[in-house]
Formats: sequence, structure tokens, C-alpha cells
Amino acid sequence: MSSILRSTRPARRPESPAPGTHPAPAPAGRPARGLLPVVLTATFMTALDFFIVNVAVPSVQVDLRAGPAAVQWVIAGFGLALAAGLVTAGRLGDRYGRRRVFALGLALFTLASAGCGLAPTAGALVAARVLQGLAAALTGPQVLAILRTAYSGAAQARAFAMYGLTLGVGAVFGQLIGGLLIRADLFGLDWRTCFLINLPVGLAALLLVRRCLPESRAPRRPGLDPAGVVLVTLALTTLVLPLIQGREQGWPLWTWLCLGGSAVLLAAFGVHQHRLSASPLVDTRLFRERAFAAGILAQLAFWLGQASFFLVLALYLQQGRGLDALGAGLVFTAIGLGYLLTSVTADRLAARIGRQVVAVGALLMAAGLGLIGLAAYGVGTTGSVWWLAPGLFVDGLGMGMVIAPVTTTVLTRVAPELVGSAAGVLATVQQVGGALGIALIGIVFYGADGFPRGFELSVAALAVLELVLAALVQLLPRTGPAPAVPPPAGGPRPSA
Repeated sequence: MSSILRSTRPARRPESPAPGTHPAPAPAGRPARGLLPVVLTATFMTALDFFIVNVAVPSVQVDLRAGPAAVQWVIAGFGLALAAGLVTAGRLGDRYGRRRVFALGLALFTLASAGCGLAPTAGALVAARVLQGLAAALTGPQVLAILRTAYSGAAQARAFAMYGLTLGVGAVFGQLIGGLLIRADLFGLDWRTCFLINLPVGLAALLLVRRCLPESRAPRRPGLDPAGVVLVTLALTTLVLPLIQGREQGWPLWTWLCLGGSAVLLAAFGVHQHRLSASPLVDTRLFRERAFAAGILAQLAFWLGQASFFLVLALYLQQGRGLDALGAGLVFTAIGLGYLLTSVTADRLAARIGRQVVAVGALLMAAGLGLIGLAAYGVGTTGSVWWLAPGLFVDGLGMGMVIAPVTTTVLTRVAPELVGSAAGVLATVQQVGGALGIALIGIVFYGADGFPRGFELSVAALAVLELVLAALVQLLPRTGPAPAVPPPAGGPRPSA
């Protein structure tokens, strides 16, 4: 740190190529065969635990005698800790090594999962869920950065396609997996198996980390930027916390004060990063690259719709139509089937039609949501919910064409020294977009006359959002990134 910050005045940033002109160098040697399974295991566990807890909540309430506030924090604690820690975690990987930070996050996540599964009280469960969120924040940016630096060309596109597949499968099938685990009631553990299932999976992945993952870090070891860490953590906490809890509490005064404070803190963070920090957490050079700036807007639009759609669909199926968790999870499989079909071929589609693969996916999602709304209107409160399946399937097809290509677009042109920063921003946008989408769709859903009507209005609003996404895609570059160039003499290479 002292070698970077040699004076109390911010040092002049070294001149370096603009993002996009120097893609990351090709990895030295072929990546280990187990690299993808190891990093995607962490991705799957994070996505699964974000959604599976919704299924466990009723049993948690009974078993731990948890009140409404405690139950809400079982869900909110994870999301809040995850969102607040992602940008800082990206810097930690740049500085101390992405494999090392990934292993730490995976170990803590596995330990926290044990804490969740063995929690004797609601308070202990909330604490363990917060630790889970912090651990997930440590792994998230490292996964993106490792995939970006360990692979190049077509192999990189396939790796990101598998990342998108894993993320979607965890989200779409989380409720079904949770319902099956609770229905099986293994060893009489009931809801606890939803968390304890992570132990053997996490431990197995940990054993393979050193053998399968290359170590990489930023070319110049960046500083930690303590002021930036404090500002971004406070800004994201004051933004996400009221979005998570505001609607449930009727949007009291403190939520509006937090939202106003978050705007001030985010502005202060931006000024600090651009003008004052010698080693900024978020290098503003990133936003000079059109692929990154427009891609972040597209990411925000996409994730505004994803978490909110899963929420209103689950509420409609379980509270509006009376399905149990397992029954609702089975309906979700219609999305999953469509998603599986396109996510495994999204990289090939992107190679053929470029950015328009994301636009086509967004239009398919809009069409699917339109079919879902028509079906919901037609079946009313008594018809079969399986009339929703065709629209859900089409929506899943569109999802599979968006997640991986837009992620690849955002990261592929980022310069090597900015990969960790970019990954932290990208992961943060996903989480903040989800929280903001849920808060906004809650206004539409709960403001309607009954669950069926609320669901119809919600999918109509989300269909419009997908059209906005299709329009934003047109801001992305028409062509792919320039071919990778050799690294500078003496530049770092990922090592086994």
C-alpha cells in the first residue's frame, strides 16, 4: 500500500490504453479441465440459496418460532450483504489473487451454510444468512474475472454460456429443488436440508480449487482505497435496504431518507473515484468503452425484470392459486426447459448475429410475458395453471439468449487491469437491479384488486421493460472485440 500511496495527495494515474483496445492476454497454457465445474459450483450455490429460502420460510416460522421481522431478515440479510460487498470483493481479488479470494469466499459460504442448517434460533439463522451473503460477494466477482482471464476467443464465449446456464438453472429450479428437499424430509431435517446440502458440494469444490484454478491478479497490485470502500458500502446499503423492506413496512420516513442519502453517497463515491482516489475501486475509464457502459444499462434492465417476475409468479401460484411450494416449482420447470434449450447455444448464436441475439431474446421474453398475461386472464381463478406453460416456455427461450451474451459483451473488451473492477460493478448491478425491480413490481402487484389482476398488470409492465431492453441493445457495438494481443514484456500471466 505504501508503495502506491507515496504522499497524502492523490497520485497521478498511470497512462494506459483505453478499455477495449487491449483485451486480456491469452492464458498461458490450457485451463484445467475442472476449472469450470469448480467456479460454477459456487455460482450455482449462490443462485440456489437466493431463491430456495422462499420455500423454507413457512417451516422456519414454525420450527424456530420466528416472527415476521425475523423471517424478513432471513431473506433480506443475504441480499443486502451480497449487494454491499461485491465492488470491494472485486478489488480484493485484483490485489490478493482471485483464486485465493474465491477459495476464502467458498469456504466461508460452506461454513455459513452449516450455520444456517444448524441454527437453534431465528437470530442465529439471520446472522448465518448475512455471513452467507458476504461470502457470496467474495466469490461472485472472482468467478467472472477468472472466466475472463483463463479463457479467450470461442472458449471464453462457451465458458460464459455455461455461467449463464448455471445462473439461470439455480434461479429457475431453486424453488423446485427446495420443494423436493422439504418433501423428502431427509433424516427428519425438514427445511434445514435446503442449507446443509451445500456442505458436501462446497467441500468437494474446495478440495479442487488449488489444482484446477489458475491464480491471477491485476497487472499492478492496486491499493484498497479505504475511503472508497466505506462510501460504496454505505451507498449500496442505504439504497438496497429500503428497497428490500420499504413496501412491507409501508414506506416509512426512514426509507425515503435512506434513498435520498444513497443518492448523495453515490455521487460522493463517483467524485472520489474520478478525482480523488489514487487507486479507485471503480475506475471511471471503464465507462469510456461503449460496450461496458451500454452493457451495464442492458444488464440493469434485464435484472429489473428477472427477480421481480419470479416473485410475482411465485405469489400468483402459491397465494393466488393455492399451490404448495413443490407444485409451484413444477410450473417453473416450463421456464427452465426453454432456458436450457437456448442457453447452451447462446454463444453460437451470438457469433452469428452479434448483439442482436440479446435483442431477439428480449423480444421473445416480451412475447412470452404477453402470452402469460393472456393465459392468466383467460383461466381466471379456477382454470388450470398449466395454460401458462407455453408463455413460460417462450419466456425461458428469451432468457437463455440474454444472460450469457450480455455478460460476455460487458467484460470481453475490458482491459486486463480493470477486470476485477468491471466484474464487481457487473455483479452489483445484477443485485441492485433485482432489488429495485422487486420494489417497483410490488407497487404494481399489491396495488391491484386481487392476485390474478395484480399478476396480469405485472407481466404487462415487465413485457414493456423487455422492449426497453431490446432498444438498449442497439447501443452496443455492432462487432465483436478486437483479437487478443500479446501481453507486455514481463506482464503477469495466470499461473497454475
